[in-house]
Amino acid sequence: MSTTFFQLGEGITLAELSLACGASVASDSGSRIVRAIASLESAGPDDLSFFDNPKYRDALAATRAGAIVVSERYSAWLPEGVPAVVARNPGLAFALAGRLLHPDAVAPASSWTAGHRSTETSIHPTAVLEDGVTVEPFCIVGPNVSIGRGTVVSGGAHIGAGCRIGRDCRIGPSVSLQHALIGNGVILHPGVRIGQDGFGYVPGPAGLVKQVQVGRVIIQDYVEIGANSTVDRGAVRDTVIGEGTKIDNLVQIAHNVVIGRHCVIVGQVGIAGSVTIGNGVAIGGQTGFNGHVSVGDGAQIAAVSVVTGDVPAGARWGGVPARPIREWLREMTYLRNLSKGKRGASGEHGGNDNA
Repeated sequence: MSTTFFQLGEGITLAELSLACGASVASDSGSRIVRAIASLESAGPDDLSFFDNPKYRDALAATRAGAIVVSERYSAWLPEGVPAVVARNPGLAFALAGRLLHPDAVAPASSWTAGHRSTETSIHPTAVLEDGVTVEPFCIVGPNVSIGRGTVVSGGAHIGAGCRIGRDCRIGPSVSLQHALIGNGVILHPGVRIGQDGFGYVPGPAGLVKQVQVGRVIIQDYVEIGANSTVDRGAVRDTVIGEGTKIDNLVQIAHNVVIGRHCVIVGQVGIAGSVTIGNGVAIGGQTGFNGHVSVGDGAQIAAVSVVTGDVPAGARWGGVPARPIREWLREMTYLRNLSKGKRGASGEHGGNDNA
């Protein structure tokens, strides 16, 4: 018998699920009930699965799923008797379905009753915690801290003096907060470090002289930050992360960085000091940023890139150093051909400026 850490409810009919997810299902399948999400390989008759990549067609043919979220173009590929939940955006529909079927997986849950405050923790008498705040064992809540209703502070977390945390937040195990103002609905996963010194030194006659960092970290509503990521406080101005931005594990955000709203930053990105990132920016994994550069609204940066200069709004850049995607791909094609002893299509040095 398999073990699951997420409770299963009574389920939902495909008709109800489709309505909530902006999808459609054949009327003769609308009364079928699904209770969980699962992969094509592991799904059973009570499970909802997902298909949007021909690479997994063999798994689709063999699936025992109760229903499958799929786009119209692939709906005919489903095995006989398996209902199709047809969506224009299957990924979004499946995500919404997952939230309906597994509401306790949307945000990290506490093993303790809501509002419980462990006796094995240290809460300073000047701290103000609204009703319904859960504080698990071995936490430290410092002087003049404020924590809003519905927030969970998980075991081993350290909330430094004067920090403000909004309502319905999840502060994960062993998180540390210093010099930080946190909005509502923020999720900080295990091991996140917020508000420590930025990295700043000036060479002096006797060695490196440390620059003091006297700014704050401001994290707006509904930001999520992955495990073991770090956000340094500002030096002389604040480090800011905008509303709705999602940050993966193992990301480093240095002092004075300003990140706009609804950005996506994938794992192992490193952002040096005083970088400004606009709204709706997507940054691929293992990308690095030089200090003081700006990235315009809606830009996309490919994974494993190095951004050394300003990126215009809406641009798609990649490479080392990062430049427009078409330019980067053209250069890579030329170098690949050169390594094979081929000559380019437009003269002695190859390349095609119109590619």
